[in-house]
Amino acid sequence: MTEPIIININNEFDIVLARQKGREVSKELQFGGVDQARITTAISELARNIYLYAGSGKITIEVLEENGRRGIQISAADDGPGINDIRMVLQDGYSTSGGLGAGLPGVKRLMDSFDIDSMPGTGTKITITKWAR
Repeated sequence: MTEPIIININNEFDIVLARQKGREVSKELQFGGVDQARITTAISELARNIYLYAGSGKITIEVLEENGRRGIQISAADDGPGINDIRMVLQDGYSTSGGLGAGLPGVKRLMDSFDIDSMPGTGTKITITKWAR
């Protein structure tokens, strides 16, 4: 197992860096082009949420090996304001930024697993996983 890659998210350039690292790792794991795009899109959305809603945080990218399978796990963590109603933010069309509201529900659909832990005032941690086919 390789060492986790940690990208601190403090500005828009860090979002681009997180996307690039995610694509590099997914390519090394021999994900197909479509899954590479899914992983990159999910990382971009999570990193952007950190930047927009918490101001700063980190993206951690790890390689997983389990039962002969290889995958990628991405964690997005921040110490921001947290999420008051997790159910609501996971509904299609919900947006606090005036966007399309495809954010977290879209990330959930793109990946094989999605876990969110958030409490108001303590920040948010989202962990997503994609397994190579």
